Amino acid sequence: MARAPKSRSSTPKSGSSTPKSRSGTPKSRSSASKARSSTAKSRSRTSRTAKSGRKPAPAPSGRRPLPLVVRLLVLLVAVAAMVAFAAALAQITLQPSPASEALTHTNLRPGRSLRAYLDQPELRDAARQIGGNLLLGVPFGILLPVVLPRARGILRVLTLTAAVMLLVELVQGAMVTGRAFDIDDVLLNTTGAMVGYLLLGRRMGRAVHPRKPKGTA
Repeated sequence: MARAPKSRSSTPKSGSSTPKSRSGTPKSRSSASKARSSTAKSRSRTSRTAKSGRKPAPAPSGRRPLPLVVRLLVLLVAVAAMVAFAAALAQITLQPSPASEALTHTNLRPGRSLRAYLDQPELRDAARQIGGNLLLGVPFGILLPVVLPRARGILRVLTLTAAVMLLVELVQGAMVTGRAFDIDDVLLNTTGAMVGYLLLGRRMGRAVHPRKPKGTA
């Protein structure tokens, strides 16, 4: 009997080499490699500048300092004003007042004299007492940052003003007839110095005594 020819399977074996779908280089990979190379270059440049010790150029400041002649003139005027103010302060606070000797009393409680001022029947008298003490401290806040460069700063101005006015009040209570120590006067004078410093003294101090930028000798 004739044998039937064997049917050869046309299907390829599992182990046969199938062509792998390998595309060349994608565009996304090429752009990523370019970005990496640019960042590497920038890092190398920054490392070179860091090794060389070069500092970046400082940004130019918008404000220019006043000329030296102008600053000297302002300083001289401020010193003269401070001397005149000291003389006026001594005339106002240390002048004896025998007529008011029976009316004066020492006040060590903050706010006690303020309530007495506000309880006066006429508002004009209260405004004169409170406003006068406030105005008496304003020149300290304006002139101290100009005359004393180290006194710049609101805390230093308030400390110096409080110390001076406390000394004046102590002299009043101990040596001047018709005057008494009043802690509320010290508080009002110090408040006036704060107002003067915030309004004008801070700007004048910076204009006359500009601070040197950091890094300069």
